[in-house]
Amino acid sequence: MVREHISLKEAWELLKAHWGNRDPLVKNVPLSESLGGLLAEDIASPVNVPHYPASAVDGYAVSSNSTARATAATPVVLNTEKYQWVNTGAFVPPQYDSVVMVEDTSLKNDNLYVYISVPPGANLRPIGEDIVKGQIVAHFGDEVDPNLMALFYAVGLRELPLLSKPKAIFIPTGDEIVPRKPEESPAGLPPGKVMESNSIMLEGMFEQWKIPFVVGPHVKDDPEKLKEVLADAVDKYDLVLIGAGSAKGKRDFTANVIEREGQLIFHWVLMRPGRPALLGTVKDKPVVGMPGFPMSTMVVAWSVVYPLLQLLMKGNFDENKILDEAIRVRDKLSLPLLISHSSPQGISEWLRVKVVRLRDKKYAWPISGGSSSMRATADSDGFALIPPKIYECPKGKEIEVRLTKEVLWEKRVLFQGSDDPAVAQLVSFVRKRGADLVIRSVGSLGGLAALARGEAHLSAAHLLDPKDMSYNDTYIASFKPISDKWKRFLLFYRQQGFIVKRGNPKKISSIQDLARGDVRIVNRQPGAGTRVLLDSLLREEGIESASVKGYEDQTMTHLDASCRVAWGMADVALGIKFAADALGLDFIPITEEPYELVIPEEELTHPGIEALIDSVSDSKFIEKVKRMGGYRWP
Repeated sequence: MVREHISLKEAWELLKAHWGNRDPLVKNVPLSESLGGLLAEDIASPVNVPHYPASAVDGYAVSSNSTARATAATPVVLNTEKYQWVNTGAFVPPQYDSVVMVEDTSLKNDNLYVYISVPPGANLRPIGEDIVKGQIVAHFGDEVDPNLMALFYAVGLRELPLLSKPKAIFIPTGDEIVPRKPEESPAGLPPGKVMESNSIMLEGMFEQWKIPFVVGPHVKDDPEKLKEVLADAVDKYDLVLIGAGSAKGKRDFTANVIEREGQLIFHWVLMRPGRPALLGTVKDKPVVGMPGFPMSTMVVAWSVVYPLLQLLMKGNFDENKILDEAIRVRDKLSLPLLISHSSPQGISEWLRVKVVRLRDKKYAWPISGGSSSMRATADSDGFALIPPKIYECPKGKEIEVRLTKEVLWEKRVLFQGSDDPAVAQLVSFVRKRGADLVIRSVGSLGGLAALARGEAHLSAAHLLDPKDMSYNDTYIASFKPISDKWKRFLLFYRQQGFIVKRGNPKKISSIQDLARGDVRIVNRQPGAGTRVLLDSLLREEGIESASVKGYEDQTMTHLDASCRVAWGMADVALGIKFAADALGLDFIPITEEPYELVIPEEELTHPGIEALIDSVSDSKFIEKVKRMGGYRWP
């Protein structure tokens, strides 16, 4: 009977029930080819190391009794019959029981003067000091590294029993998928077609895991063809992964094909992303149905595929360590949340997180982006798995973060403020100066508020006060007395205007056009400087916001707003020129505004801030931003 909607722990129990405690496949491999392999059994040394009494120093082999009365003031003198020169590692003849270091002797006319008394065994490595014959020198499951290879050679082993690694194949499916080809490019693809990139990601993961992996033929949405390719795959490979087709859409055939050809074990795991995951067996070979979205594929690879690989190789896995191994965790920390987060009820949720250190305390926050977002996954510092019983994670609640990247805690700065693509250009310039910059676009007012709460190292704002047409003064003053110690840096002037479709089909040219019944806008979030500007322009023309269609439709960034116009979800957005150019849209300039950085005095000596301030005056940065269009330097 197929188990559905099960927890991750239940999924692991089913994995172990079907593939646990089996005898692993073993192959004998020459020592010279064993690097990176996993030992299939404990390895005992066939010899003692060293296999003879050996000198631990350069010096003279002596009988300890003959040095009993030796001191620095009254040395003992030994003739040639009572000592023998030995190098480090040399054999010490049985008539001697110790070695005196050359530094504690002098040789005069073949007589040895010894200035120190040595006890029996001094500077002498006895037989088996390092390794005793029969001693276990490596254990089942250990990875063969250069140190182990040298050790095995030293004890005379020239062949090793290694676990035979399972061979895996990934079968991408779907009519919408464009198969991988070196010359293929997403440019010019028709709507509804996407590049097949999950195999690239899985290929990299399997390479990190050191497991053989191949990409099989692309299969369109044809159950009979999938059946044919699956039958061939289970004959040749130990593990089969089928890409997409694991949900319940009209073209999702994976579950049905597995059920017809073998047994479906479970379908739907209570985690997000990755919920459509399924597992079956065909000819006693495990077959995993992978969801199509990239983050979902990655999560299922961590939580289902990697545990399966360990079962196929070792017969078991440690549930407390398996995810850390799969993810290749660099560090695991319990960190308070910088912002609140709500999780779905009864479902384990994977979060992509960023981290920062603020005033000697480390924080984490989730990155927005669905399971289809490759950018958010690539941008994350690590991941957090929220348990199914936790629904609300208020600000300050600690979560367990698995870091997958190195973090420059002491040199990383957090920017919270107005969105601008030019700020994103600063990241590489800051990194080249040995520091790091992390950006959260929360709007001008949101950034100033974060700065006042001590939740950012710097902000940026372009907030217009329509009463006197000044920028930022009024808003910064509202955070007194904290803002008295904020320093302001005019970064550049930028153009704001209407972003419309190419050719401006609605003939939008003025603020009054936004109140037309056939025009729909997309707005920015409350507190964004662009929204403040729009409100001021509407007020100036006597237009009520309620009369503007789409006024309540919000996006967080200029590029998001531009995307809405490009998709036809809105006719116009107020934004910057670069956002229009990026989507091939037209731009109608309205005004030019100052864009200011705001930095607390106490942060000016932070290494990250110093690197940032140096970067903004870099001529290469300035030229790069100018080429983006719509910017003017003061």
